[in-house]
Amino acid sequence: MKRVSFSITSRPPRLMGWFALLLLGLASAASAADDKLDLEVRQLWQLIDYVAVDYAGAVVDGKVSNAAEFQEMVEFTATIRQRVDALPARDGREVLAQQGEVLEKAVAQHASAAEVARIARGLANHLLATYPVPIAPQTAPDLARGSALYQEQCAACHGVGGHGDGPAAAQLDPPPVAFTDSERASARSLYSLYEAISQGVEGTSMASFASLSPEERWALSFFVGTLAYPESTRQAGAKLWRQDASVRERIPDLDSLVRVTQNDLSEELGSSRAEAVLSYLRATPSALVQQTGVALARARLHQSIAAYEQGDADDAARLALSAYLDGIEPIEPRLAARDAKLLTNVEAAMAEYRARLQRGATPAEAREQLAAVEDLLTSASDILERNDTGAATTFIASFTILVREGLEALLLVVAIVAFLRKSGRQELMPYVHGGWISALAAGGITWLVARYLIDISGASRELTEGYASLFAAFVLLTVGLWMHQKSVAGNWQRYIQNNLTGILRGRSAWLLAGLAFIMVYREVFETILFYAALGGEGNTTALLAGFAAGAGVLTLIAVAMLRFSARLPIGKFFSISSILIAVLAVVLAGKGAQALQEAGILSVQTLPLPRWEWVGVYPSVQTLLVQGLVALAALAGFAYNARSARQERIEQTAQS
Repeated sequence: MKRVSFSITSRPPRLMGWFALLLLGLASAASAADDKLDLEVRQLWQLIDYVAVDYAGAVVDGKVSNAAEFQEMVEFTATIRQRVDALPARDGREVLAQQGEVLEKAVAQHASAAEVARIARGLANHLLATYPVPIAPQTAPDLARGSALYQEQCAACHGVGGHGDGPAAAQLDPPPVAFTDSERASARSLYSLYEAISQGVEGTSMASFASLSPEERWALSFFVGTLAYPESTRQAGAKLWRQDASVRERIPDLDSLVRVTQNDLSEELGSSRAEAVLSYLRATPSALVQQTGVALARARLHQSIAAYEQGDADDAARLALSAYLDGIEPIEPRLAARDAKLLTNVEAAMAEYRARLQRGATPAEAREQLAAVEDLLTSASDILERNDTGAATTFIASFTILVREGLEALLLVVAIVAFLRKSGRQELMPYVHGGWISALAAGGITWLVARYLIDISGASRELTEGYASLFAAFVLLTVGLWMHQKSVAGNWQRYIQNNLTGILRGRSAWLLAGLAFIMVYREVFETILFYAALGGEGNTTALLAGFAAGAGVLTLIAVAMLRFSARLPIGKFFSISSILIAVLAVVLAGKGAQALQEAGILSVQTLPLPRWEWVGVYPSVQTLLVQGLVALAALAGFAYNARSARQERIEQTAQS
């Protein structure tokens, strides 16, 4: 007898194909069954919620006040019991069946609205506990989008303000719901609004809006859920939310928020506090979502444009500034390490958006710029989510960061060292070296404090950088003018012998140390942030190699400058140094002004000019004006020094 054998690798692959199709079919069937059960549970939940909310319109004080409405409640409770019995067997279903019977009897016996609502809420909660379905949005809904959807889809029936008085309302029976009805709103949860929008309401003109995405339906639900609350309660709720930890514990996340009704919360907090908290959280769901980075920036920008379109320009400007300081500023090191040009474009686009708000642009113009920002934020999000940063990219970023951030400080420190060498005052070198070394240590300590002890906000960082830069620019301008004055005075050796010894004692020596400290400290903290972000990307070897290469380049620049300065005549040295220091003052003035703009201290009026960060040139009226004033002061001082020197030489010639 011939043995028949086969293996997976030797026989025709049709068996494996049929097996794969069988598995796929089983998986599809299971998925379809789950989807069907989810839909049944959601529909049942909506029916229970409908009874909890609308029963109050059927029975008052134990008597039927609306026969048609009461008959509907009787039919609905019977349907609820039948649907519970039809659910697949699961632990807890028997309890659900008992609760369904209790609800049906309570309605039949004309129980109070509060009692029926209590029974119905308990049944609804137990239903979701026994047959869980996702009932909360994944992210904080966008109320600005919800507002737009409402005007497009709902205002014709429910009215622009949600009073149930839209142009089509008169032809509808039953009439559309007034979302501003505080009594009805207090009995409805956000989830019930979501299900009504998703599935429609049988027996009414309320159709299903399942064609909208879940995110859009949630946005619409949250917006509708705010219409019954006045602005004053929202402000009170914000204060209560910040100050009362027990309230935050009661509603810790979006899942809790969409389930709870004002009536439920009133039993725990009291009516006024419950109203205030829900008013705030429904209007500001981001308070429950720890959004960061691009997501936070995008959310704040959406809130900003919504406020601007409602006529609140001040709040719009505040939110736009927060979008940068709280959203982009904290991720700036990571984004700069991956795509510095994109970061520059994001900053410029957000600055232009703030500028349009400040100059009173039309909402359409503001939205046009917001769309440009959105595109850039999408690109930034895509880049930050990648995990494929290569070694070459890390090396280049590490090298560029050190050279870019360290060059300005290096130029000044080397100029001071060369100045002391040229004037024969090497004993004062410890002051200068102590200044920049202590700045390195202070920068590291600041980073540790910001990382592990306290949260240093984006605004604080920008303010520190801005004021430090402007102060350094002032000191540099003063030093540069002094050096230029001496460079044109002639007879340098005699001046040094007679005057420099006294000048470089005491306060002046500490001034040099302080200047070295400020210049290095303002760069080192940001540099550490950049390297911390790069370190999180991996590629440690490439990072260290880039750092070493950057340090090598800076060392070569320092050596070249010191050797070049040693060969210069002392008058020429002081002349070149004074010009270099004045240029640095102009650069720092521009960077300081721009940092204050990002912190919201200076306004922003953009210009159609290129952005050259490496020389501190930013396309705004304010930054260029500050730089222009510093440059003008330097030129005026140079001119005055030259004129005074000529006048002194003329007088000396006349006397001789």
